[in-house]
Amino acid sequence: MLDKPVVLGNKPVPVRGWSDLIKKEDWWAVWLGLGLVLFALVLWASGGSIKSVSVSIPKWAEFGTVAAALSKSAGGLLLLFLLFLVLFSIAVKILGYKLKEFIPGFTIIFIMSVLVSIFGAWAWAQKYNLEAPLVALAIGMVIGNLLPLPKWFESALRTEFYVKVGIVLLGATLPFTLIVQAGPIAFGQATVVAVVTFLSIYWAGTKWFGLDRRFAATLGAGGSICGVSAAIAVGGAVKADKEHVSVSISLVVVWAIIMIYLLPILIHLFDIPEGPAGAWIGTSEFADAAGIAAAAAIGDQAITTFTLMKVIGRDMFIGIWCFILALVSVAKWEKAETGSKPDGAEIWYRFPKFVLGFFIASGILTLLLAGADEATAKSVNADIINPIKNLRTWAFVFCFLSIGLTTRFRELTSVGWRPLAAFTTGVLINVPLGFILSALVLGAYWMSVGH
Repeated sequence: MLDKPVVLGNKPVPVRGWSDLIKKEDWWAVWLGLGLVLFALVLWASGGSIKSVSVSIPKWAEFGTVAAALSKSAGGLLLLFLLFLVLFSIAVKILGYKLKEFIPGFTIIFIMSVLVSIFGAWAWAQKYNLEAPLVALAIGMVIGNLLPLPKWFESALRTEFYVKVGIVLLGATLPFTLIVQAGPIAFGQATVVAVVTFLSIYWAGTKWFGLDRRFAATLGAGGSICGVSAAIAVGGAVKADKEHVSVSISLVVVWAIIMIYLLPILIHLFDIPEGPAGAWIGTSEFADAAGIAAAAAIGDQAITTFTLMKVIGRDMFIGIWCFILALVSVAKWEKAETGSKPDGAEIWYRFPKFVLGFFIASGILTLLLAGADEATAKSVNADIINPIKNLRTWAFVFCFLSIGLTTRFRELTSVGWRPLAAFTTGVLINVPLGFILSALVLGAYWMSVGH
C-alpha cells in the first residue's frame, strides 16, 4: 500500500509526484480494476456482455461433465487468459519488470489456476469445503517448499497486485448504500480491534520481550491493520530496520496462513452464520488475500461482511496509523537525532489507493442500478455484475497461488522466538475479541448484512 519507497535503514526518501499515478502498484490496481468495470459497462450498453471473456468452471461430479464444459469453454478461457495477460503485462512493464520473464511465468500461473478451479468445483472438494482459493494456497506451498523455482518465475508472483485488482472488482459487486450503511459499524469494530491488537503486540514486544520500539510498532501494525502492506508502510514511517520489516512480514504470513484454515474450522464447529463469520474473519485475519480465501470457504455473504469489516473497516486506517506512528517516531524517538517534523500529507501518501478504486467501482454500479427497472436490474446483474464476480475470483486465485509459491517454511522458522511471542500475544487477544464482537455483540447486525 505504499505510494512511494520510504526510508528503511539509512536510505534516502525519494520525491513523490504525479508520476506515482503510473509508477505505483496501488494506482495500477485502480486503473486495471476500473478499466475492466468500464469495459463491461460499454459492452452492455452496446448490447453485448463481458461474459464471453469471463469464464467460470461449473460444479461437477463426473469427469465427463467437466471435460465437456472445458471443451465448450476453451475459446473463452483463451480470451480470459489474453485479457489478463495484456492488462497485467502493461502494468508490470511500466512498473519495471521484464516481460520476457513475466509472460511465461503468468502463463504457468494461469494454467495452474485453471487446474485448481477444476478441482475446487468437484463435488467431493465442495463437500469438504476445499474451495479453489484454499486449494491454490495449499498446492502453492507444497510446490514452493519442495521444488526450487527459477528466478525468472518470481516476476509473475505479484501477490498484492492480484489481490488489489480483485478488491477493486469486488467493489462493483457491492452496492454503495450497503457500504455507507455498514460504515459506522465496520469502523467502530475495526477501531476497537485495531487499537487493542496493536497495543497488545507493542506492549508485549517492548515490555515483556525486550524488542526495539520501532520493531514492535512494525509488528503491531502488521497484526492490527492490513498485514504485509501495513508492516511495510509503518516500518518505513518509523524507520525500522529492513530486517525487522522482513521478520514482521514473515510472521504476518505465518499467522495469515494458519487463520485461513483455523477460522473456517472454528466457524463450522460453532455453527456461526455466514454474516458474523465473515465479520469475524475480517476482524481476525491479517491479510486481505488470506481473509478472502477463508471467507470464500464459508460463502458469498461471508465475503461481503469480510470486505466491509477488513477492507472498509481496517485497511482504510493505514494512512492514519502511518501518520500517527510517524509523528510519534519523529516527535519522540528521532527528535534528538534530526529535529524534523512529520508532514500532514503523509496520511494521503500512505492511504491504500486501491480502496478508492473499490469505492468508485461500487459507486458506478450503484448509480446505474439506482433508477433501473426490474428488467434492467436483472440485465445488469447477469451481464455485468456476475461476470465481474468471475474475474474477481480468478484474480484471487492468482493471488493465493502466489502466496503459496513464495512462502518458505525454512525462512519463517528463522525469525526467533521473541518477535513470534509478541505477535502471538496479539493473536491470542485478537481472535477471541473478534468472535465476541462479530458473533455475540453485533451478531444480529452482521446476519442482516447482504440480504
